[in-house]
Amino acid sequence: MYYLYGSKPGVPRKLVATFGSEQQLLAYVRWATLLEKEDTCKFEQGSSLASYNGWSHSDKPLNQDDSTSIEHNPSPSML
Repeated sequence: MYYLYGSKPGVPRKLVATFGSEQQLLAYVRWATLLEKEDTCKFEQGSSLASYNGWSHSDKPLNQDDSTSIEHNPSPSML
């Protein structure tokens, strides 16, 4: 499983979605990213990253966030 995290300045990163493969995760991030400028991104409204301005991912949990309460394999068709 792959974990997608959203980030904002001054706030700990938060788990926003999980994916079955890294390719799915990266394709989703490419779709959701509207603008990338220096260290700040703007994301598609309705995406798991919408309220964040950065992202990271891992194949292991990076914090204690509950992965059962978020979307698994979200896709643009789910919007």
